[in-house]
Amino acid sequence: QVHVVESGGGLVQAGGSVRLSCAASGRTFSTAAMGWFRQAPGKEREFVAAISGSKSNTYYADSVKGRFTISRGNAKNTVYLQMISLKPEDTAVYYCAAHPVVYSDSYYYTEKEYDYWGQGTQVTVSS
Repeated sequence: QVHVVESGGGLVQAGGSVRLSCAASGRTFSTAAMGWFRQAPGKEREFVAAISGSKSNTYYADSVKGRFTISRGNAKNTVYLQMISLKPEDTAVYYCAAHPVVYSDSYYYTEKEYDYWGQGTQVTVSS
């Protein structure tokens, strides 16, 4: 059974930084595409960042480009989202998602591409 678990959220002041972690288990994810999405209060869930499987190519939403970095950990079933220069508008529940294909050179930025989702971790940025 596949499990996706996020951690690392919390309360941070504007301009601060946070690193989110995502651990996927239950099958091989080291070569699968992974992504981060977020949902702010009263808004729909939106794409944040994605990383491809084999080559670790990355892709970002314009709103976070230059401030957020997605990467894989040494334990390849782990993905991180390093967030710096945080703004109040970054406040949201952040979700990690894993693509169903075991091996992929591509990254994906739409929700429908992902089959496996975590429960989310709250990030609150105070002004």
